[in-house]
Amino acid sequence: MGYKIAVVGATGNVGREMLNILDERQFPVDEVFPVASRRSQGREVSFGDKILKVQALDNFDFSQVDIALLSAGGTISKEWAPKIAAAGCIVIDNSSAWRYDSDVPLIVPEVNPDAVAGFVNKNIIANPNCSTAQLLVALKPLHDAATIKRVVVSTYQSVSGAGKDAMDELWNQTKGIFVTDSPSPEKFTKQIAFNVIPHIDVFMEDGYTKEEWKLMAETKKMLDPKIKMSATAVRVPVFVGHAEAVNIEFENPLSADKAREILREAPG
Repeated sequence: MGYKIAVVGATGNVGREMLNILDERQFPVDEVFPVASRRSQGREVSFGDKILKVQALDNFDFSQVDIALLSAGGTISKEWAPKIAAAGCIVIDNSSAWRYDSDVPLIVPEVNPDAVAGFVNKNIIANPNCSTAQLLVALKPLHDAATIKRVVVSTYQSVSGAGKDAMDELWNQTKGIFVTDSPSPEKFTKQIAFNVIPHIDVFMEDGYTKEEWKLMAETKKMLDPKIKMSATAVRVPVFVGHAEAVNIEFENPLSADKAREILREAPG
């Protein structure tokens, strides 16, 4: 017996990727419902070899669904996740809206799978920022082995993390530089083509950007609140793929060879 799954934000880049992954991983589904805003109602999206029609969020009946995957932005998630959860559907939210709620578990399966039991509080499960997820998959087995005291991380994040408009801006600026004049920045604070921008999300009072704060706050919630951490997040002019440079200080001795061995054998 499979699950009935709704993908909210199904016409966006992440929503489409969710549909692709559900098919690629052969997730046990009986039925998939692509859901988006009313203006996208009737549009077609692919799920494996099937073509599905998008349904409107504001009149979709979530009581017929077991799990809703939300990737429609924080504002939509804040409004709709409780409504969907109240219909008896488990919400797995991809935005930042619920990550820091103490009654909502923040989960990466390779890091803290047991914490998922906390979903019963609100029927909502959150997943972390993309850079946090890839970082913690590496930190978790090392922390178990030698206890991490301090982390200094720099992230180099592709424009896909800022959505389709950001990808279009990189393409148009790159093309414009070679063909005519580069278009003015709209999605980013500076020209992104042939540039790097150490500014993702808004700046906070302590000088960190919100993206950097997310890395630090989510690591403490999911892994260990005692870990000291500093982060720098940089947007780079590539379409897809994030990279990180990580410096770690441990409480107990751990050789580089042993660390590599641990990481080779770790899940994820």
